[in-house]
Amino acid sequence: MPEDCRSYCNIVLETLLRIALLQINTTAGDLPGNAALIIRGVRQAQFAGAELVLTPELSLMGYLPRDLLMNRGFVARSGQMLEQIATELAAAPPVLVGTAIPNPAEMGRPLFNSAVLLHKGVVGRAFRKTLLPTYDVFDEDRYFEPASEPEILEWNGWRLGISICEDVWNDRDFWERPRYHQDPIETLAKAGAQAILNLSASPFCAGKQLFRQRMLGHMAQKHGLPLVYVNQVGGNDDLIFDGRSCVFDAEGRLIGRAAGFGEDLLVADLAPASSTMAEDDFAIEAEIWNALVLGVRDYASKTRFSKVLLGLSGGIDSALTAAIAAEAMGAGNVLGVLMPSCYSSAGSVEDAREVARNLGIETLILPIAGIMQTYGCVLAEAFHGRPADVTEENIQSRIRGNLLMAVSNKFGSLLLTTGNKSELAVGYCTLYGDMNGGLAVIGDVPKTMVYRVARWRNQRRADIPEAILTKAPSAELRPNQTDQDTLPPYDVLDQILELHVERCQSAEEIVAQGFEEQTVRRVLRMVRIAEFKRKQAAPVLKVTSRAFGTGWRMPIVRGE
Repeated sequence: MPEDCRSYCNIVLETLLRIALLQINTTAGDLPGNAALIIRGVRQAQFAGAELVLTPELSLMGYLPRDLLMNRGFVARSGQMLEQIATELAAAPPVLVGTAIPNPAEMGRPLFNSAVLLHKGVVGRAFRKTLLPTYDVFDEDRYFEPASEPEILEWNGWRLGISICEDVWNDRDFWERPRYHQDPIETLAKAGAQAILNLSASPFCAGKQLFRQRMLGHMAQKHGLPLVYVNQVGGNDDLIFDGRSCVFDAEGRLIGRAAGFGEDLLVADLAPASSTMAEDDFAIEAEIWNALVLGVRDYASKTRFSKVLLGLSGGIDSALTAAIAAEAMGAGNVLGVLMPSCYSSAGSVEDAREVARNLGIETLILPIAGIMQTYGCVLAEAFHGRPADVTEENIQSRIRGNLLMAVSNKFGSLLLTTGNKSELAVGYCTLYGDMNGGLAVIGDVPKTMVYRVARWRNQRRADIPEAILTKAPSAELRPNQTDQDTLPPYDVLDQILELHVERCQSAEEIVAQGFEEQTVRRVLRMVRIAEFKRKQAAPVLKVTSRAFGTGWRMPIVRGE
């Protein structure tokens, strides 16, 4: 071949590369199911002309596998499954599969969080993760040894810098206080990478995607390198992954984005850069709605439930939870249980029925007044001389919780709890009563946001009666009760809780921002003494930066 032709061919190889991003919904521990998703996605990518395929972080094992990673048999089976995938895809383009591989050294943690190259039926090189997060919901230093050198893949004339999730979250020029002492992307750029590929499993929280895009775009522009980011989608336990895999050109411009909250295949041509941009809605209310619908659907399906039920009280929390459940599961798979007592207003009962009619869900009515009287008779002698107090209110809630669990057991349906984050934070909920259930759908949604999401939903489909949106919230456990008999106004309470729970501010810091000191200290004390309840709560779907779930690690026993 003439020298000038050879040079021309080298230029073409260095400027063209078609990469496919497999945005798949994996399940923790489901090696065969996850493998099937990868194989299906790679074949679709092959049909689209992809030359290299990326899967999300730990896609073969499902993210988060947690202490499954300590099970040597599970790790060994994942290695065998990786070989099966390679054989199955022998005629397909190369694929980087996220998985964990054993650390052969005699020292250090037992595994590497890796992206393993499969090509021509062979399990090839493993590219290892450098930064191992141990904050919020993450505890990767528990399992993994970090990479010790830049991870470069040479492919089709490109030097591709391979990174995994956290590796892109430490740009010292973007963060005011970087968490780590090294920046793997800077290291890759200095090692001659011509593009950055990132395999991620980045959990959702409201507003995070626009922040991600700013951060990743800044990084691409800073280093003058295209950046490709593939993210997991779906729910696993309390975590929701929003997908939205994206591609940036060397000037930091967003040139492609996959769908939010659904599986997708995004194919991007690097240099010249071209891709597709999925439509999205970044309004906070829309993001929370979409995340919770996905979270409920996946939690139910991955735990083998086809039907759900909830207590339908006629209040805003149960109404919004019912609407989310109907969207996630289909109206025919949702049961609303009404349990009126002598304190339930006729309006609340009718509001609950109207919600059910609007959503098209089935209802079951189980009055509890008679059961309350029986409890009163049984406890009369023991409680003689003691005035009625919160004890009797809790009994009502526990009667309801008992009935809901009975229906759940008998019908084989998943019980959804309906309490919001504000209530869970300050303990305005009854253990073994309204806290009963397998999943806390809106347990990370503050009360004020519950109203915002409900109104956002009503603008699209008016399922929630206006009476529910305008009446004073009440547990209806005593005559003329409202939540504000016990709690500060929700607009004040939620601001204090955000500053304390999500921003980790002390009472003094919150008071300095203009909040009344007595109210602040009262709220923070309520948060502190309710810790034992939260330790026994159902899993909470995470939609804020700090939820009462995996990432909340407060002691029950502590000083003032």
